[in-house]
Amino acid sequence: MKVLLLKEPKDKDSGPDPYIKELGLYSLEATLIPVLSFEFLSLESLFEKLSHPECYGGLVFTSPRALEAIKICLKENSKKEAWSKSLKQMWNIKPTYVVGKATASLVEEIGLTPQGEKCGNAEKLAEYICSREKPNSPALLFPCGALKREVLPTVLREKGIPLESLTVYQTTQHPDLQESLSSYFSQQGIPASIVFFSPSGVKFCLQHIQKLSGDMINHIKFAAIGPTTAEAMEAAGISVSCTAESPAPQDLAAGIHKALHTQNC
Repeated sequence: MKVLLLKEPKDKDSGPDPYIKELGLYSLEATLIPVLSFEFLSLESLFEKLSHPECYGGLVFTSPRALEAIKICLKENSKKEAWSKSLKQMWNIKPTYVVGKATASLVEEIGLTPQGEKCGNAEKLAEYICSREKPNSPALLFPCGALKREVLPTVLREKGIPLESLTVYQTTQHPDLQESLSSYFSQQGIPASIVFFSPSGVKFCLQHIQKLSGDMINHIKFAAIGPTTAEAMEAAGISVSCTAESPAPQDLAAGIHKALHTQNC
């Protein structure tokens, strides 16, 4: 059975995509189609703030893209040297809060130690941060996207925990999306399952998928990587057959396998 994953492939340098690999263990043939493009913003401002760890109580990351923004900054030799010589060590004595394993692994790549990765979503991460931070302590620096949800900032604000947000990327539709979807449906047919990985993916893909699937859309098991994406799918009128227990390849693959063999998971 075929599964369509609406996400960008993992970096080619780091081996096969883990979602394709895990689904393959269930004899499911998965294909990736990139849905989103990202434009990075305010990188000078980002590094300026990273250059003053003494002003902050720690870091918060809820998206791999925010780490990509930092990695772009560190491509400059002078910034890379400053990071390696002192900044990395100064940040490492402070907490770096993250959602999910993908974001955690990118935090480790820049030499920091993530915590909270098992929280799985912004709501749980906010609770975790509140259990560890004191009100009116130095602000946590939160590099984020233009479409960030307000759940985490709101919870922290209500508890008196300062958070300084900085928009470092904005999300747009991938230029090849429509063509890639049309090509997939014409060559592979209607997939048994389609997985959304973000509310933006729902926004950019759904209309094309409805058109390409026609009356067969009711036969597709739609899956979500997490509760936020599932909410966006339901709001758009999609019946969600499966939401991964955590945003990890193993949990998603197990959930889809179950959804394809039962009515719901």
